[in-house]
Amino acid sequence: MSNPEMREKIKNGQGFIAALDQSGGSTPKALRLYGVTEDQYSGEDEMFAEIHKMRSRILQSPVFNGDRVVGAILFEMTMDGEVGGMPTGEYLWKEKGVVPFIKCDQGLAEAEDDMQLMKDMPELDALLDRAVSKGMFGTKMRSVIGAAKPEGVAKVVAQQFEVGHRILAKGLVPIIEPEVTITIADKAEAEDLLLTEILKQLDTVPDCQEIMLKLSLPTKANQYKPLVDHPKVLKVVALSGGYSRDEANALLAQNTGMIASFSRALTEGLSANQSEAEFDAMLDGTIQSIRDASVAG
Repeated sequence: MSNPEMREKIKNGQGFIAALDQSGGSTPKALRLYGVTEDQYSGEDEMFAEIHKMRSRILQSPVFNGDRVVGAILFEMTMDGEVGGMPTGEYLWKEKGVVPFIKCDQGLAEAEDDMQLMKDMPELDALLDRAVSKGMFGTKMRSVIGAAKPEGVAKVVAQQFEVGHRILAKGLVPIIEPEVTITIADKAEAEDLLLTEILKQLDTVPDCQEIMLKLSLPTKANQYKPLVDHPKVLKVVALSGGYSRDEANALLAQNTGMIASFSRALTEGLSANQSEAEFDAMLDGTIQSIRDASVAG
């Protein structure tokens, strides 16, 4: 079963979940925004070494701690690596009081009927076993909804919960993330369909178990309040989904009980070229603004 102290931190901690789980596809862009261009590294190994340096700098910053950051979602290689001379998960929990999660999906399948399901995960059981051994509390997996189509939305949510049951069976808490693309014309309708499908699927979760949800900031404030209040949902977290940090924070503050789990909005303004003082000051302001928006509801 999951660690009760970690559960308490996620349930009642006054803060947000940092998303530091950029994968191979999104890493070059994340590095570019951080000031590390593609001519500064060669091949995938060097690229991942650079992103690990960035993540380690964030995690080791004195302003990054469990007072305002309740959890962190890690990429597989970050989980397998070390920060401050300790395995990353152990460092986060013991040194910082931050609950560690692992991104467990292997990316998105090709778009079909405006939906992107998750790719098959043949190595999932092995990854989950490793996650348990490395002290992870839970997992995160993402798929994408690109239109208000009932069958498509149902398919996306069903796949998420099907994998979620396998994750629960390992004693981990799954963060289920069916992202609604924020730029679609029928976003509000897609969110209505999504709410209905998630509520249906929650009936399949045993009474003694809990899941988490990571959802796009909704068009209608408190759209997901029935999920926030649901006894089988430990926490509902929001992704920034392409909104700027200021926009994302403003929208989040309108949604009672939802907290942030921002990725790009968290690293916005950070640069490899900043001094430690400049880096820490920028990160401190960012963390405070996201934390304030998370507890405003």
